[in-house]
Amino acid sequence: MNRAWSAVIIGAIFEVLWVTGLKHSDDVLTWTGTIIAIIISFVLLIKATSTLPVGTAYAVFTGLGTTGTVILEMLVFGEPFKPIKIVLILILITGVVGLKLVTGSPKEEGGAS
Repeated sequence: MNRAWSAVIIGAIFEVLWVTGLKHSDDVLTWTGTIIAIIISFVLLIKATSTLPVGTAYAVFTGLGTTGTVILEMLVFGEPFKPIKIVLILILITGVVGLKLVTGSPKEEGGAS
C-alpha cells in the first residue's frame, strides 16, 4: 500500500512539472521534457490505482498537483502572493489528507474455499 501512495506522490510531482511546462515551454527540448513528465505522471497514477481506490488516488494526485503548481508559480515564476491562495491551499491539503486517512486497505477478493 505504501508503494502505491508513493507512486501517487511522485506522480503528482511530475504533474507539477508538466503543468508548469505547458505554460513555460518554448522549444523542442522543453516540450520534450513536458511530454515525458506527462507520461511518467500518468503511468505512476495508473500503477497506483491497481491497488488504491481510483477516486481517492485521483483526488490526492490532482490535489497535490494543484497545490504544488500554485506554490511553484508563486515561488519561482513571480505569480502574485495572496493570503487567500494560502488559505485555499490549506483547505485543499486538509481534504487530501482526510481522503488518505479515511481510505482503508482494500479487502482481499476471493478467499480460501
